[in-house]
Amino acid sequence: MPYSLIISFFFPAYFLICFVIGDVILQHFDSFLSLESRSEDFLSFPPMKKRLDIFLRSGMEPYPELWDFSKKLLILSHCQATVERGFSINKEVESDNIQEDTVVTQRLVCDYITQHGGVTQVPLSKALLESVARARTRYRAHLETERKKREAKSQALKRKEAEDCLQELKVKRRRIQEVCEGLAKDADRLAEEAERKAGSKMADLISRFNLLRRGHKEKLTELAVRDKEIAALSEELRS
Repeated sequence: MPYSLIISFFFPAYFLICFVIGDVILQHFDSFLSLESRSEDFLSFPPMKKRLDIFLRSGMEPYPELWDFSKKLLILSHCQATVERGFSINKEVESDNIQEDTVVTQRLVCDYITQHGGVTQVPLSKALLESVARARTRYRAHLETERKKREAKSQALKRKEAEDCLQELKVKRRRIQEVCEGLAKDADRLAEEAERKAGSKMADLISRFNLLRRGHKEKLTELAVRDKEIAALSEELRS
């Protein structure tokens, strides 16, 4: 078969396939914007902490054609990022595992020994012997004091984490509330448009209306869960 005949035979079919796939991608993209992009995860996406491709892949699982198309867009500017990432080297810094109090104490001992001309020249006075005898008691008292400090610090840290968590829950609730209101508004708009249409156009609008309404109900359920979490955490902080 001549090359021109092959082209004339396959090109219309190829064009038709591309047209159909493109139409599917557009439909998926419209659904993605209507539902997935209004989710809490999408609105609170941290670009400095999470990779965009991984995030989009999880969000586009129900839309395989759209994800395939998005992958092609993402690799356009990828360049040599994978190779260059391997050139990053973390510098290791060695440091002694000695706390500040230990360093100060060692310095005091060294200064005292130097002051008397060496270890063998240090006078074993009664005060020194009594101090050595009480060293274990002072050490236990020091450990108890440090334990109480750690407990107090741990409690303060837990409370701070709980307060931060409560604040984050309130922010998430506000976002869900905004999404919920947006879905309800869009659904009402589609319902009004459907009343003025007929035939397939009306059916399409009603289908999209039902889709938004289901999303609205899901967000209301999620909103109720967030309210319970906020109430429980607030009660815990008050106790």
